Amino acid sequence: MTAILASIQRHPLKSHGREELAEVRLTAGEGLPWDRRWAVAHDAAKIDEGQWSPCQNFSRGSKAPKLMAINARLDTDRGALTLTHPDRPAITFRPGDSTDAARFLDWVTPLCPADRARPARLYSIPVRGMTDTDYPSVSILNLASNQALGAALGTELSPLRWRGNFWIDGLPPFAETDLVGRTVRLGSARIEIVEPIERCLATTANPATGERDADTLGALRSLHGHQNFGLYGRVIEGGLVRQGDQFEVLP
Repeated sequence: MTAILASIQRHPLKSHGREELAEVRLTAGEGLPWDRRWAVAHDAAKIDEGQWSPCQNFSRGSKAPKLMAINARLDTDRGALTLTHPDRPAITFRPGDSTDAARFLDWVTPLCPADRARPARLYSIPVRGMTDTDYPSVSILNLASNQALGAALGTELSPLRWRGNFWIDGLPPFAETDLVGRTVRLGSARIEIVEPIERCLATTANPATGERDADTLGALRSLHGHQNFGLYGRVIEGGLVRQGDQFEVLP
């Protein structure tokens, strides 16, 4: 069976929405363009300014599940981001503008639990996205694995729970777990598979509602003895990647 790229997802503001792309051009040594370009630092963050910082310094779905129901649309020419949520009016703002950033903080604060660290400011560094890895990465996930996990839970799971970049169709369930250390081709790009993704509570929230409704972590532990789902990869050769491109594991 031929495996293909079924979906490309970008997350311009870390943990605050996703958008589907028809194509993307990857560059060696960089993540997916504009993915996690900004993040929301909370009031307990400890950040070395101008440097990549780990996820515990930012507002995220594991602590504020309602964030999982945000959808995003980025206008890269204007640097303007539009966010929608079932419980909030739509907002369009420029993350690089201090006045707009303040409007966004007012918009998002009601979605965050009162007993958690509060969203305080937007944070970014040039080009480098705030990925969950300390190196620029992209994530690759298997649609059949998502379907198998849903079957184990007795429910349908939206792939959007996993906040991945590249969704592959045509692989057997959980076949991706054997790819760590291998190199794969997507379109004209080559990606080195570095490590599995260890999952957190964010994946227990429904991306349509922001309510926790599925024990994804318990199901993973029951099936496999760990909480890994999906793969982190490093782009080693850039190129254009389009939906429908073949996914190939290289020798």
